[in-house]
Amino acid sequence: MTDAAELRRRTQELLTACPPGETDRLDFLRARFDAGLAWVHYPEGLGGLGAPRRLQAVVDAELAAAGAPDNDPRRIGIGLGMAAPTILGFGTEEQKRRFLRPLWTGEEVWCQLFSEPGAGSDLAALGTRAVRTDGEDAEWVVNGQKVWTSSAHLARWAILIARTDPDLPKHRGITYFVCDMSDPGVDVRPLRQITGEAEFNEVFLTDVRIPDAHRLGEVGDGWRVAQTTLMNERVSIGGMRIPREGGMIGPVAKTWRERPELRTHDTHQRLLRLWVESEVARLSGERLRQQLAQGQPGHDGAGMKLGFARLNQEISGLEVELLGEEGLLYEDWTMRRPELVDFTGRDAGYRYLRSKGNSIEGGTSEVLLNIVAERVLGLPSEPRTDKDVAWKDLAR
Repeated sequence: MTDAAELRRRTQELLTACPPGETDRLDFLRARFDAGLAWVHYPEGLGGLGAPRRLQAVVDAELAAAGAPDNDPRRIGIGLGMAAPTILGFGTEEQKRRFLRPLWTGEEVWCQLFSEPGAGSDLAALGTRAVRTDGEDAEWVVNGQKVWTSSAHLARWAILIARTDPDLPKHRGITYFVCDMSDPGVDVRPLRQITGEAEFNEVFLTDVRIPDAHRLGEVGDGWRVAQTTLMNERVSIGGMRIPREGGMIGPVAKTWRERPELRTHDTHQRLLRLWVESEVARLSGERLRQQLAQGQPGHDGAGMKLGFARLNQEISGLEVELLGEEGLLYEDWTMRRPELVDFTGRDAGYRYLRSKGNSIEGGTSEVLLNIVAERVLGLPSEPRTDKDVAWKDLAR
């Protein structure tokens, strides 16, 4: 049984063998993965030791104290938070050994090819088609379009869901794949946002050939596989670990303390309410992570992601109002394709505009409200007349 003392010993062995100040960053990360200290709750040989998830904090604290490099988790968040748990849960042993190590070290960036312009918030209505070829070396030919794809311009790999049987109802004819973004037929185009940047992309897939060996789960079982991705996505967005007064509330509180001339009674009352709600959300996220340590995430992550979106939008609105005329200024509207989203390192105008997307990305707030109502609170589901109709017969 791996305990905290054993993990400290193993961590010190790693630091002795690969001193952070003398070891190349990538070499250190690879050695950490091979030592089972990347994510300790993963199986041995896959970056872990089969230890309780909560003990990861022991390793992280030891490495941080020694000045060891991390894997830049914000840059590779889709791989860490969505692709990795799905590969672990549904991948073959060969897939796990091929993808998990370079994913964790950041050598290979991942993106998510789920959303489509014709499906809107109804992900199960997706129309991207994957048709299997005959022959000994079976592969799938994929055609379609995906949209709102973060990091597609940086990614080597993508998690992809496509329709493989249009004769079945929309939730049952979907299969889950790993797509090589460098393959012929993959066309990534920037989507410029209200912030001026093109953090998102649209991706066109034209006769893209995916080996059957890059399928995750059984044919037609893609919706069930995708639920693992989506639940982990919502936890990673809404349940991230932050310190007290971290996240969006931090810059507003800092402005309030440093600029007393901006204060009014109304903004004071609103700031107090949002500060308390932010702290409640932070503690709820900590509880969610403790529950996660006992197994796979449930649908509670939908509620956390809902709160994250609402709070970010309310807090950024208060910040712009508090700053008055200064809040109307915008630092830079240059068209660029960033590697990550930096809410707290930018100005108030950026936070205000970028937070508008929080209620869309990771599942729209409207869809998440239904999930919370039906799967967390146990309320009756809304009438749906399309659940048992073949996808090809649905009105579009």
